[in-house]
Amino acid sequence: MDNTVNNPALVAELTELYMKYEAALCSNNTDVLDGFFWDSMDVVRFGLNENQYGAEDIRAFRNSRPNFRLEREIINLKVVTFGEDSAVITLEFRRFINGEQRYGRQSQMWQRFSEGWKVVSAHVSFLLD
Repeated sequence: MDNTVNNPALVAELTELYMKYEAALCSNNTDVLDGFFWDSMDVVRFGLNENQYGAEDIRAFRNSRPNFRLEREIINLKVVTFGEDSAVITLEFRRFINGEQRYGRQSQMWQRFSEGWKVVSAHVSFLLD
């Protein structure tokens, strides 16, 4: 079993993948976003005001939300790999919502499958004022 933590090549690969995810998120490109998530009933996403269990729930949420002003500033992106096939990506972000600055955080568990890296669990939340 490979117990290597933070293989530099994998950290770079996942950082690049994450930045593509972020671009799709901020532009609400649902087709690209769907491709980043594990297509399984076992994938979980906890959002700001909602919980989704399974790929279909996540897809339905993304297709129903407004697609404007989703952009945000990443403050602290951290990619940690475990072995060759698992990683955690966390970040802090800042968004402006209705003219108010809000700070939040996000965490994702990524797993490498035969078809590539997929998000298998995700969480996003705002910090309380």
